[in-house]
Amino acid sequence: MASGFFAILDDIAALMDDIAVTSKLATKKTAGILGDDLAVNAEKATGFLSSREIPVLWAITKGSFINKVIIIPFIFLLKWLYEPAITYILILGGIYLAYEGVEKIIEILFHRNKKGHEVVEESALPEEDENSEKSKISSAIKTDFILSLEIVIIALGTVIEKQHPLLTQILSVSFVAIIATIGVYGIVALIVRMDDAGFFLMKKSGNKGFFSGLGQVLIKALPIVIKILGVVGTIALLLVSGEIFLHNIDYIHHLLPENIFSKLGLGIVFGLAAVLVMLVFKKIVNLVKPAKK
Repeated sequence: MASGFFAILDDIAALMDDIAVTSKLATKKTAGILGDDLAVNAEKATGFLSSREIPVLWAITKGSFINKVIIIPFIFLLKWLYEPAITYILILGGIYLAYEGVEKIIEILFHRNKKGHEVVEESALPEEDENSEKSKISSAIKTDFILSLEIVIIALGTVIEKQHPLLTQILSVSFVAIIATIGVYGIVALIVRMDDAGFFLMKKSGNKGFFSGLGQVLIKALPIVIKILGVVGTIALLLVSGEIFLHNIDYIHHLLPENIFSKLGLGIVFGLAAVLVMLVFKKIVNLVKPAKK
């Protein structure tokens, strides 16, 4: 009886050891995409009123956890039913990321609001702010879904290479997914509250000395950091999408070298194509609507 109990403990210890080793390898493999994930999501979670930053970030974080709860069983099921479908889904996700990246560039270059043309009735502002916030949260969760999908697939590829049992695969991939979410959004939370930390340091130091100076630096640095994140986040969208195309489309994989320029170029080309398709689609919809009347 006692020997059976210790045998179970030994099996559990062996399983935990396998999960720890496999999760470590998978985390290393996903480090690059986690960096891009951080840049993209930090950019998505900024630009709100100070009082709304944490609620918005929490809403995106919950959405990220839900994404992974959906993705992990779906990917394992798809791997069992029809594994090539995972590649097709990744490519579609890459097109979405490329579209988002190019759309942001077009927005900055051609559709930036001019000063003096931003007059809006005050009564409309609260509702518009609420709709804008919901729209940004929704966009952030959709983008997180694609990034989470790639993280899960890369982690799964690592555990499959080591030929671990199914239970070890599921637990390892789940562990990496949870750590990725906590790590990325934890750092994002620190970034968006830099100004609060600065005010706290200034208050505690009585606006004197080193800590007061550090607080002032944090406050002044936040707008700069947000602008940098906006640029880095857009570039990250294009790089991640380009990497998806480069790794999952055989013709492109053999045609182009694997470097940052290839990835960025692919992201821009596919993004421009996606934007063009959407413009044509919207034109067709607008032409059809009057005909129905």
